[in-house]
Amino acid sequence: MTVLEPPVGPEGTPAVSVCVEVLKKRADFLRTAQGRRCGTPGIHLQARQRAEGEADGIRVGFTCSKKVGNAVARNRAKRRLREVARLVLPEHGYEGWDYVLVGRKDVTAALSFDTLLTDFKRALDQVHK
Repeated sequence: MTVLEPPVGPEGTPAVSVCVEVLKKRADFLRTAQGRRCGTPGIHLQARQRAEGEADGIRVGFTCSKKVGNAVARNRAKRRLREVARLVLPEHGYEGWDYVLVGRKDVTAALSFDTLLTDFKRALDQVHK
């Protein structure tokens, strides 16, 4: 039997889907929207602690409304959000939590990447207080 290697991102690091589970169902997004929230200039973060036995690990979702811009702008913003989550969540995310990263109009796609990372870390700290 052949063992498949997990998908990898740039520089051989694991892709975000390997590090954490990605939210896909609308109901998961709606439940997370009812949880804690924190806004920063680059990212709006929604988070909730799941009930016991609901799911394992860290789960994350990404969304950008049409307010962010056309499809090209929304996709660029979501790519940046995925990369931020891949870098930050394995270290700063909590097991048993769902996170939804929401892109902001004209900011998420244009803000420097280091600032975006700092914003996300600060938002996680606020949500977990």
